[in-house]
Amino acid sequence: MTSGSSRDHRTSVAVPTCRIDDLQVRRKRLTDFQGLQEVRVFNHGSGIQCVLARPGKQKLRQQLNGNDPRAMLIAQQKYTVRSTGVWERLRQILAVDPNRSTGVPLNSQFRLPSPGSLPPLSYDDPVTVPAGDLADNPYWKRDTRRSYPKLSTVSQADAVSLLTVGSQAAPKDDVLQIGEAGVKQLVEVKEHGKERGLAALFEKDQKSIQGVLGANGLPPTPANINTVAQASQSKYQINTEQSYPNV
Repeated sequence: MTSGSSRDHRTSVAVPTCRIDDLQVRRKRLTDFQGLQEVRVFNHGSGIQCVLARPGKQKLRQQLNGNDPRAMLIAQQKYTVRSTGVWERLRQILAVDPNRSTGVPLNSQFRLPSPGSLPPLSYDDPVTVPAGDLADNPYWKRDTRRSYPKLSTVSQADAVSLLTVGSQAAPKDDVLQIGEAGVKQLVEVKEHGKERGLAALFEKDQKSIQGVLGANGLPPTPANINTVAQASQSKYQINTEQSYPNV
């Protein structure tokens, strides 16, 4: 029933016909706990027949030397506490599974060197910027999954400042002062816009809004971020049905 020559001196024990599920369970059990036995499957007649075959001395020597990749690690090769000498031989005779380790790790090789014994300055901590920076780095700023798009709003104070002194791209040099006087002027204009708003600015200077409005006094369309042929061209077209007619 066993395949191979008689040189290996295999001692085979026939097992009654079993199913595939039983075969997988038995194979796993033998591989995990025995390590020295193998399962052979034969298509014998109406069903599958399992044979437990103990390998010969040559194959056993290969398993102990580590040449067989399917060989299980024996107790002498594990990093666990074990008995030695006569007590080891007695344990192998009396133990149900001699290759099963005690589970007690070796003190000389368990967590050596210990985590607390290393000097802090000798450990090179890989830092990922900006996630590794601890200063002013809350999680909600780095939470990209919940960083939903937000509307950019401009308050009346900001609008008053832009209409009065201009922006960084197009400043009004005739109004904006230079140096510390200009800094104080920006603060005063912003505070004035917070208190009184755009209505006070339009009452004081009605021409300040004309440089911002488009043709026919219409408000500017959204910025065009696409590359167009002409600088004045915009992809946003206002239909006559959705706006006031030109008068």
